[in-house]
Amino acid sequence: MNLAPKYHDILETLTTKMAWIIQRVGGQRCLSAYPAAKYKLRKIRKIFVGTKGIPHLVTHDAWTICYLDPLIKVNDTIQINMEMGKITDFIKFDTGNLCMVTDGANLGYIGVIINRERNPGSFDVVHVKDANNNSFATQLSNIFVIGKGNKPWISLPQGEGIRLTIAEERDKRKATKQSSG
Repeated sequence: MNLAPKYHDILETLTTKMAWIIQRVGGQRCLSAYPAAKYKLRKIRKIFVGTKGIPHLVTHDAWTICYLDPLIKVNDTIQINMEMGKITDFIKFDTGNLCMVTDGANLGYIGVIINRERNPGSFDVVHVKDANNNSFATQLSNIFVIGKGNKPWISLPQGEGIRLTIAEERDKRKATKQSSG
């Protein structure tokens, strides 16, 4: 069963400017040459036991998968092979793993999970530190784990998920302008 997308040459990526960009990957032949196009990462939203005691999981994009690994829990990320439609690997939601913020004021940031605050009766808060050692906090529902340790499982957008201040962007533009001529 081939579950690959209809248009093999387009890949969407989230940037730190709170926008999705479309990267051109190539034609259908490029699907086999581009490793990120062979699999897709999905966040686990819910796990339940269906009829006859069969465990099911529901992902962030409404996929339902049967017969999951008992080690997979809610908020973990699974890697699905797009050609076979099966789970090939998973990443635990744990401190020290690389994550991307998918919603909220810190949308597009990429960093390492420092800790998780459990707040009974309220939202759980996750503290993240990016590559520039800037720390920020966001709700647990806004976090998507994209790699084990510091190694990402997907290609990162330009800027590696680090949002620069306005002054830093200006200095960077000036430096590139002076170096080019």
